[in-house]
Amino acid sequence: MDRRQFLKVTGASAATLAVTGMNPLAALAAREQTSGGQAAAQASAKQAAQQGPLAFVVTRGGKPEKNYAAALKALGGISKFVTRGDVVVVKPNIGWDRTPAQAATTDPTLVGAVVKSCYDGGAKKVKVFDYPCNDPRRTYVRSGIAEAAKAAGAEVSFIDDRKFRRVDMKGTVLKTWPVYAEALDCDRLINVPIAKHHGSARLTMCLKNWMGVIGDPRGRLHQDFDHSLADLGRFFRPSLSVLDATRILTAYGPQGGDTKDVRTLNTLVVGTDEVAIDSYGATFFGMKGAQLGYLVQAARLGVGQVDLTKVRHSVIDVA
Repeated sequence: MDRRQFLKVTGASAATLAVTGMNPLAALAAREQTSGGQAAAQASAKQAAQQGPLAFVVTRGGKPEKNYAAALKALGGISKFVTRGDVVVVKPNIGWDRTPAQAATTDPTLVGAVVKSCYDGGAKKVKVFDYPCNDPRRTYVRSGIAEAAKAAGAEVSFIDDRKFRRVDMKGTVLKTWPVYAEALDCDRLINVPIAKHHGSARLTMCLKNWMGVIGDPRGRLHQDFDHSLADLGRFFRPSLSVLDATRILTAYGPQGGDTKDVRTLNTLVVGTDEVAIDSYGATFFGMKGAQLGYLVQAARLGVGQVDLTKVRHSVIDVA
C-alpha cells in the first residue's frame, strides 16, 4: 500500500475504529478479503455451472436430422425425455403459408426426426398440431410438416375450437386463459420452434411458440409481450426443446416471404432450459438474451437462466 492509499483508508476507517475498535489496516485487509471472497464465489459458481447438467447443446454443420441425433446423444438419449407408453405432443411452428426455404415455419425434416425419436423412445402416440395465423389447410401442406410428420408416424390434426379448456395459468398478466386440451392432457411436450425475427417481440423462438396452443384473444398478448411470454414459459414446461436454426428469418418476421432475408446456419439448439436456449438463439441475430425483455422477465420468474455464463452448454460440429 502506498502513502496516498494508506491515508485514504485510515481517514475512511475512523468510524470503523470508533465503533468496532478495528484497526484501519485490519479493516482494509477485511475489505480486500471480502472482495477476494466475492470473486472466488463468482468463479466457483461459474465452475459449478460448467460441471452441472447440460442445459442445452448446440449442433451445427449437418442436416437437421444429423444435428438432432448428435444433440440427443450428447444429452443422454431420447429415453431421458420420453418413456414407454407416453402420449407426446410435438409442437412445431406451422403458423404461415410459407415453404421451408422462406424460414417462417419449422424445418419439416427436423419435425419428422423428432417424431421418429419419440417412437424410438417407446412413445405410444405422437401428436403434431399448431394454431396457425394462416389457413391450416395451406400451412400444414406448404410447410411440408404434415407430410413429414405423418411419414414418421405422427397423428397430425387441425386445431378443434371445441377442445380449448379455460385454465388458471396463475401468470403475472395471463390469469385464466383457453389452452388446447391435447397440450394439457399429454404425457410429454416437445417444443420445436424456428428462430426468426418478429416485428413486435423482436425475436420468436421457444417461449413465443407456445402461443400456438392457446386460444383467442391471442392479440391481447401483444399489449404486454414481455410478461405474457414469460407467463407462457412458466406454464408450459416441455421435457425437451429443439430450436431450429437450420435457416433463420432475419427480417420482416414472423411471416417473411423473401428468401433474401433468410440465412442458412444448419444449426440446432437442443436442451431443457428454454430461456437459456432462446438466449443463445438471440446470438444468431447479433443480440444478447438480456436485450429481450420477455427472457429477462422469465428468468425472474424462475423459468430458466438468461445468463449463458451460468449454465453448462456445449457446441458440437457435426460432420
